[in-house]
Amino acid sequence: MAKEKGRKLIAQNKKARHDYLIIDTYEAGLVLTGTEVKSLRQGRASLADGFVQLDGNEAWLHNVHVPEYSQGTWTNHSARRKRKLLLHRAEIDKLESKSQETGHTIVPLALYFKDGRAKVEIALAKGKKEYDKRQTLREKQDRRETDRAVSAVRRKQQA
Repeated sequence: MAKEKGRKLIAQNKKARHDYLIIDTYEAGLVLTGTEVKSLRQGRASLADGFVQLDGNEAWLHNVHVPEYSQGTWTNHSARRKRKLLLHRAEIDKLESKSQETGHTIVPLALYFKDGRAKVEIALAKGKKEYDKRQTLREKQDRRETDRAVSAVRRKQQA
């Protein structure tokens, strides 16, 4: 069997980008069981309620839903178990010091396969206030309207 190349997205946490201001992102490996990998290869997972907790010198991914593998037997995994993240010591230390600051948290942004290995993109984030969310939506809408106006002008010039 040929080795996989590139990045295959499994799940994305779009709500995290809406609810949090992303400060810094990291790529971490995951410690998984066999049935979890098979279930992820079917493209089924949810990062909606996920968060990262640092215990001592280890990082753990909590509340990420990886459904049970349909052909699994009694060795099947539990869907919401905590999973260990594989990060360098310097990254863990940096995340720990930054997450101690008020309002900072660590959230998963994406779950994917990279060259055949399961990876999760985590982010150091700060919670947005309601007015920040409205401001971001307004900016996004304004950008979309200007792009539409520019493309309409270009179409008129070409015709």
